[in-house]
Amino acid sequence: MTDPFQTLLQAGNLPINNFPVTSRYYRAGTSTITADDGTVTIYLKRRIIPAGESLNLIVEHQVKEGDRLDNVSAAYLGDPEQFWQIADANNAMKPEELTADHGRWLRIAQPQGITG
Repeated sequence: MTDPFQTLLQAGNLPINNFPVTSRYYRAGTSTITADDGTVTIYLKRRIIPAGESLNLIVEHQVKEGDRLDNVSAAYLGDPEQFWQIADANNAMKPEELTADHGRWLRIAQPQGITG
């Protein structure tokens, strides 16, 4: 199925984003670099991680024994692959550490620009 928005971008000769809207890289964008021999390499721009406190808090979750971040994400966000949103909300560079300490409170938040 063709995404109508991406079709519109292509018609306007704008770069196409191949990441789904649920991807942490959706807004990152791409750029190119041309080597001396003319070879063009497309690369993903750096993703700027927002401060967790700036995100729209939905709820807090207290970590229990056996919790895994994908399961917590599925329970609160409806998608286990959205664990990165919880990592962002808690300023975590290593998401696996978020469920290591039982009793810890995790912020469950929405990305910037989305309100509930």
